[in-house]
Amino acid sequence: MTIENKTARFAGFIYLIVILTGFFSLMYVPSKLMVWKDPALTFQNISSSVQLFRLGIAGSMLCYIAFTLLPLVLYKLLKNVNGTYAKLMVILALISVPVSLMNLQSKFSVLTIIEGADYLKAFNTEQLQSQVMVLLNSYNKGILIVQIFWGLWLFPFGYLVYRSGFLPKILGIFLMLGCFGYLLNVFGRTIIPHFSDYSVSDYITLPASIGEIGTCLWLLIFGVKNKTREIVEVD
Repeated sequence: MTIENKTARFAGFIYLIVILTGFFSLMYVPSKLMVWKDPALTFQNISSSVQLFRLGIAGSMLCYIAFTLLPLVLYKLLKNVNGTYAKLMVILALISVPVSLMNLQSKFSVLTIIEGADYLKAFNTEQLQSQVMVLLNSYNKGILIVQIFWGLWLFPFGYLVYRSGFLPKILGIFLMLGCFGYLLNVFGRTIIPHFSDYSVSDYITLPASIGEIGTCLWLLIFGVKNKTREIVEVD
């Protein structure tokens, strides 16, 4: 196995960690605990499954740690395709990491309320339930902000995949489309009230999912094509 193939498979492995931990923390845990129109039930769910809530936070932290490594490994693999785009890919991806980690503060604050610190006795149950919902909604708004960079990094990444000559061009196209899907989702939810009620909101980030999962699996299973290729680096 060539060094290039080892790098590709390592990138695929890290990408898989990002995808699995991201799915667990952003989709699975909320689906089990959050009932957005029922603060009392949400409070009860988190209180009775606090360990799952904690695992969701830990999953997010692991996801962001892996996402710190991912663009650096991809840079090593793709820098000869286009140095400028490779650097831009790394910068846009890494910007999201501290923002994502800081956003977890809202979930730690939820834990403080759920676990019942003494100074919270001044609040009644309904007030605590409302505070939890405010914090969870604040966390979701933070995720919306982070999605700007989750989208932006996909364009240079997709371009590099498309031009690489050793990864399927169709994956690069999906990644670049995914960039615009994320941005449309962010601005749609910001500008249009009840954007989530529109059916398009369920599919707008689908190209990104196809591109990222597809690229992850290709790197992990196939690595890179073993063939001679000429790549002109454009800086």
